[in-house]
Amino acid sequence: MRPTASGAVPPQRPRPAATAPPDLSVIIPAYNEERRLRPGIDEVCRYLRDAARPANSPRWEVIVVDDGSTDGTAAIAEEAAADEPRIRILRAPVNRGKGHAVRIGVRASRGRRVLFCDADQATPIEELALLDRRLDEGFAVAIGSRARPDSRVQARQHPARELLGKAGNQIIRALAVPGVRDTQCGFKLFDGEKARTAFSRARTDGWGFDVEILRIFHENGWPIAEVPVRWSHRPGSKVGALDYAKVLAEVVRVRLRTAAPRTTTGGER
Repeated sequence: MRPTASGAVPPQRPRPAATAPPDLSVIIPAYNEERRLRPGIDEVCRYLRDAARPANSPRWEVIVVDDGSTDGTAAIAEEAAADEPRIRILRAPVNRGKGHAVRIGVRASRGRRVLFCDADQATPIEELALLDRRLDEGFAVAIGSRARPDSRVQARQHPARELLGKAGNQIIRALAVPGVRDTQCGFKLFDGEKARTAFSRARTDGWGFDVEILRIFHENGWPIAEVPVRWSHRPGSKVGALDYAKVLAEVVRVRLRTAAPRTTTGGER
C-alpha cells in the first residue's frame, strides 16, 4: 500500500465505518517505543472506556503514529488495535521527527477535541479532565504545564536538563509565544477543527513543533490556557542535549517566517 499525501501508510486491516465523528481523538506518536508503547495505550484506553460507561457516553478514537520505527513498535501497535477497534494505526515510512508524527495524526483525526500525549504517559491520561474543563470555558487549546507554581512534578529530570529547559523556555517566550511558561510538555488538548487547521499550516518536523502550533494559535487570537498537571520524568527519553539547540533553531525559523506577535493572545493563563 502506498503512503498517503501526508507521508503515512494507513492501516491495511479493515476498520468499521464510523457513524459519527468522535468526541475525542487521542494522538500517540511513537518512535522505537516497543517497551513503553503497550502500557501507555492500555492506560489511555482503560481511562476512556471508564469515562464512556454512562448512557450518553463520549465517542473516542486513539491514533498511534509509528514514526518510522526500526524495532517492534509497529507490531505492538497492531496487537493493541486487534484488541480495541477504536485504535487506528498510521505509519510514516521513515523517521522524520515527533512534529511530523503528531501532524500526521492530527490531520487524520476526526474528533471534536484532539489530545496528543506521549507514549510513556509522563503526564497521566487522568489529567485530561483538567484540560477538558478549560476548553469548556471557551479556550481553544489547553496545554499541560510543568512550570506553573501548582504543577505536580513527581520525578524530576537531571538538573542540567531542567536548566536547559528553563533557559529555552525564556527564549521561546521572548521570540514566539509570550506568556506561556512551558511549551514542551507532551500533553495538549485542542479544539479539533482549529487543531487540524493549525497542523495543516505547520512545517516543523522536530521537537520544536509545539512552539509553531502555539504560535499559530497566538497569531489567530485563539485563546491558550496553560494548565498545571502531574508529570514524572520517565527513563528512556529520546531528547538529548543537542536537541535543545535544535529546538531553539526551529523556534528562530518559526519566528522568521511568521508575522510580528499580537499584543495579547486572547487569554493565555
